[in-house]
Amino acid sequence: MPPFFVIAIDGPTASGKGTLARRLARHLGFAHLDSGLLYRAVGLALLKRGQEPADKMAAVAAAQALDPSGLSDPALRSEETGKAASVVAALPEVRAALLDFQRRFAATPPGGAPGAVLDGRDIGTVVCPDANAKIFLDAGVEERAARREKELRERGAPIIEGAVLRDLQERDARDRNRAVAPLVRAGDAYVLDTTGMDAEQAFSKALAYLRSRGL
Repeated sequence: MPPFFVIAIDGPTASGKGTLARRLARHLGFAHLDSGLLYRAVGLALLKRGQEPADKMAAVAAAQALDPSGLSDPALRSEETGKAASVVAALPEVRAALLDFQRRFAATPPGGAPGAVLDGRDIGTVVCPDANAKIFLDAGVEERAARREKELRERGAPIIEGAVLRDLQERDARDRNRAVAPLVRAGDAYVLDTTGMDAEQAFSKALAYLRSRGL
């Protein structure tokens, strides 16, 4: 296995990429970075200050001042923070401010790990275009909405009928149509459609692909 084997996992919201990335990292002993948390941290910082996520100057300042120790804040997982993250992620200046952080993580995985798993929306295309292995995870939007609703219910969060599906469709449109680093499959990525799959099945297929890449 080459030093610092890098696995890039991309996909839309609720496709299962975070679950898969964490499980692969644990199984392989790799470091894991959920790049979405970086944008959520920026969005949350703005919300806490009463600033608008679309405020470019404020968002860039928050990205430049990002403290990695704050990535465990439970508030990062809220729906409000997720919406703010989707807005700030569309700002080219914010993406540029966070790009170096992500690339340094991949180049020198923390904790002496032999590799890194990064998940997001532009890992295989922009952040780590030379990653050893790339996976593009997807699933039908209705199934993704059902997964998100289940997650929200387990947290005890209120759910408005149809709102989760509409929110996902809006996020998909923003992610796929933004001018910089849109959500798009890398040409050399392994496409894994998890519609109808459970986490175990997705993990098995991803691991088989990684083995074929020499891991």
